[in-house]
Amino acid sequence: MTVARVTEISTTSPKSFDDAVEQGIARASKTLRGVKSAWVKDMNVSVDNGKITHYRVNLLVTFVLDDA
Repeated sequence: MTVARVTEISTTSPKSFDDAVEQGIARASKTLRGVKSAWVKDMNVSVDNGKITHYRVNLLVTFVLDDA
């Protein structure tokens, strides 16, 4: 039987939402083994003087637990 777990992470990028997602998955994969999918829960931006300075995403990352 396969058992998976979901964890929430937040990541930012000065470039785009897509870049923030890619960075988040890359970072999660360094720590979590068996990453299988991710769901973008929320997206928002930081604004300074009318310009977007950072794109932020909250991801729900699903990974498979190792068998004991």
